[in-house]
Amino acid sequence: MGVSEILATIDNEIAKLQQARALLSGLAAPAAKKKAGRPKKVAAASKKAAAVAHVSAKPTKRKKKRHLSPEGRKRIAEAVKKRWAAQKAAAGK
Repeated sequence: MGVSEILATIDNEIAKLQQARALLSGLAAPAAKKKAGRPKKVAAASKKAAAVAHVSAKPTKRKKKRHLSPEGRKRIAEAVKKRWAAQKAAAGK
């Protein structure tokens, strides 16, 4: 491992620690500018780690999935057909 690789690893660790500190203190981390092209593996891994840390830091309640009854589906289908018929009639005039 060369000196430049060690320095790059240290810089990545510093960035991760700064992001973790910002999340814990409630401040938004400074947004990094997006670079053109495919991201490097190290940057992608740090984003995943930050996302996992963010998710585990604040558990959120998930909303219950809403289900539509067959009667509701039928009413919506009839309303859409009526609307389409009205649009066709207006376009034909």
